[in-house]
Amino acid sequence: QVQLVESGGGLVQAGASLRLSCAASGRTFNTYGMGWFRQAPGKGREFVAAVSSSGTIKYYADSVKGRFTISRDNAKNTVYLRMSSLKPEDTAVYSCAARPSGTYAYTDRSYDYWGQGTQVTVSS
Repeated sequence: QVQLVESGGGLVQAGASLRLSCAASGRTFNTYGMGWFRQAPGKGREFVAAVSSSGTIKYYADSVKGRFTISRDNAKNTVYLRMSSLKPEDTAVYSCAARPSGTYAYTDRSYDYWGQGTQVTVSS
């Protein structure tokens, strides 16, 4: 069982940067593949980024490639999402997710554990 708690969201202006954090419980964090997803009002959940258990393999949605960076610190049981050049269309609730397989995945059904999410609002 893994519990995930996100933090770092907020209200920013377009062009700004934010770093989201996702703290995980448990002693097996370094064996889990991790992902970030987002859901905007009235829309379905959208894949953002994923990272393998070792942190060496990363995958991004085309909409955030070059602007967002996913990383993890297995010593701190934490995965991060660094977001830069934020746009109003990035406004959403951002959630992190974990899957026991150490590989990354970009579909939400591939993940077993989810955090509650943190709100990111980008004003124009």
